[in-house]
Amino acid sequence: MFLRQSNGIVLLFLVLIVGGAIGAGIVLGRRLRERPEPPREPVGVVQGALLGLVGLLLAFGLSMAVSRYEARRTLVVAEANAIGTTYLRAQLLAEPARSESLELLRQYTDAAIDMARAVPDSPEYRTARAEVEGLHDDLWALAGDAVRDDPTGTAPRLYVETLNETIDAHGLRVASLGNRVPTSVQLLQIVSSAVALAVLAMYLAMFGRNLVSPLLAGAFVVLILFVSFDLDRPRRGFITVPDRALVDVRASMDAPPAAIGP
Repeated sequence: MFLRQSNGIVLLFLVLIVGGAIGAGIVLGRRLRERPEPPREPVGVVQGALLGLVGLLLAFGLSMAVSRYEARRTLVVAEANAIGTTYLRAQLLAEPARSESLELLRQYTDAAIDMARAVPDSPEYRTARAEVEGLHDDLWALAGDAVRDDPTGTAPRLYVETLNETIDAHGLRVASLGNRVPTSVQLLQIVSSAVALAVLAMYLAMFGRNLVSPLLAGAFVVLILFVSFDLDRPRRGFITVPDRALVDVRASMDAPPAAIGP
């Protein structure tokens, strides 16, 4: 829901929803206070139950977002390690597969970095992903040539093994970018938080008490919701999935190959 929105729009939306709910609760509470017998006890029971429920929902949504964020970080490192190992093993291939594979792996890493820095489902992301997957075919064709030229050799078979791991790592990273907290869960968090804070504000307004408490609670709820949503936006918000592992692997490829092929 919030994947393509800027930080300002997301924060403004949350402030308007939560702030509007608190304001409505204050107005309604003041009106109920004017009654001869305002329903203070039932409202107090309801607001206590709602606040407990909202706490559970916020914790559940935040844990979902954090687990997905950590999974994406881990998969970037795993893909970088797979690419680095493939690059090292490609150095052991015979020519011309060796030189061609090394050059394609450099291009592959550049495209993987572009993909990691693009917003998922954006034109830049789709272009980088198409380039990565096109290079899969080219690299696999060269691997086939290397195995055919040296069917009993160890180097081509080891290279094929890590190349396959690299392709699998890419597939897992693409899947992780599409694995986000469901929109229904996000909407449930927002609506339930707004309702709970509205009832809290109404309850305090019925007693004529200071309304700083619901405003502070609203600020904390908005902050928790914003962080939860931001964790689920890999390249849009303040909290992004780092691509340092891929950058380091690409930098290592600029040095002369450590091994000389047969």
